[in-house]
Amino acid sequence: METKLVWMAFAIGIVSFAIALYKYSWIKKQDPGGETLQSIGQFISDGAMAFMKREYKVMFFVVLAVVVLLSVFKEGHDKVIAVSFITGAVLSGLAGLIGMKAATKANMRTAHGAKEGIVRALHIAFTGGSVMGLTVVGLALSGLALLTIIYTKVFGISDLDFIVEIISGYSLGASSVALFARVGGGIFTKAADVGADLVGKVEAGIPEDDPRNPATIADNVGDNVGDVAGLGSDLCESYIASIIGSMVLGAELVHDYRFVVLPIAIGAIGVLCSIIGTLFVKTKEDGNPQVALNLGTMGASGLMLVLVYPFLKMYVPSGLAIPDSDVVYSVNGIFFAIISGLIGGILIGIITEYYTADNRKPVKMIAQQSMTGPATNIIAGIQVGMMATGLPVIILIFAIMGAYHFAGLYGIAIAALGMLGTTGIQLAVDAYGPIADNAGGAC
Repeated sequence: METKLVWMAFAIGIVSFAIALYKYSWIKKQDPGGETLQSIGQFISDGAMAFMKREYKVMFFVVLAVVVLLSVFKEGHDKVIAVSFITGAVLSGLAGLIGMKAATKANMRTAHGAKEGIVRALHIAFTGGSVMGLTVVGLALSGLALLTIIYTKVFGISDLDFIVEIISGYSLGASSVALFARVGGGIFTKAADVGADLVGKVEAGIPEDDPRNPATIADNVGDNVGDVAGLGSDLCESYIASIIGSMVLGAELVHDYRFVVLPIAIGAIGVLCSIIGTLFVKTKEDGNPQVALNLGTMGASGLMLVLVYPFLKMYVPSGLAIPDSDVVYSVNGIFFAIISGLIGGILIGIITEYYTADNRKPVKMIAQQSMTGPATNIIAGIQVGMMATGLPVIILIFAIMGAYHFAGLYGIAIAALGMLGTTGIQLAVDAYGPIADNAGGAC
């Protein structure tokens, strides 16, 4: 049964990636607007690709060096970890690149679609974001499942500790790319954003994203390479790490192959729920896009809980006691651990939205303080930033305590997986932001 579940996860990952490619092809068929709009979009696309080519060239040599080191210093079958490493690096980089390409295609089409109304603009922008989300989880899950199948069935490896050891290289490879993509892209986007504001709003006294400011192009390029490609690679690594972390603890603590495969199966259910959740993101002309985005995210999370419980009832042995430990694993224990992570993630999202929404008190307070100068603006911003981290930390503490109470250390890992289970649609919403931002700047 475990092998069938891994194959199922591989199939769901491929389906997710195929849907992402279909959405990407749909975006390219949409009207990109007039000549001026297309020209701006081409500048942004060219700048983003120039940055990505340079960044990936550096990453190539770093990844190659690590692969050589792993091949030299590892002995026997341990050398296989190099295969896991390079697979994780390639898929993480590919996910970020595809997501960025979709974003640069979607931004100008969103700007043109906005002329027809909010429904059309939201549909194009979120479709562009969902390419990023479904590509990341699709490639990450299918790659992990395929490596598991190859190592257990092709190479015939049966030692659980050895399996998770060589598969952990998959997460390390994704992390190496995420380090460059997230940090490099993040520095670029913030430097370009601040530079554009300084030369435009401060020196020239013109509005933000004004077409007379050539730095606006760099600002929009930064949104794509940092907030789309960088974020995609970063969450790809986090998603992979949450699954592999649970697999490692399943092997080390439970010593049962079912608990090694369980995180992959839960990840597959989350991907399926993310795909379905994208269908809920709809609004009316007088509607609120944020409500539509929240509906899709909440719908995917709720659906995941509905589907996970019967699967656990069928798969997890009830009352499994671990030798030399007080932990007894049960269906309800693991399920409540997943709930702890899922609810924790939702609450952190709600709190983040409160502290960053332009119609909420914190942002309005910062705007009000800005009227008296940059000093009070900075003080107010730092104050709100510090306050915004308090509740999320408390929520994480309670989520960890709850997960540990229900299923021990393995429960904490499963809670992290529950928090990231619907990464597909969460990342789609995240990538929607830069696309809509670029569209607004182009207009």
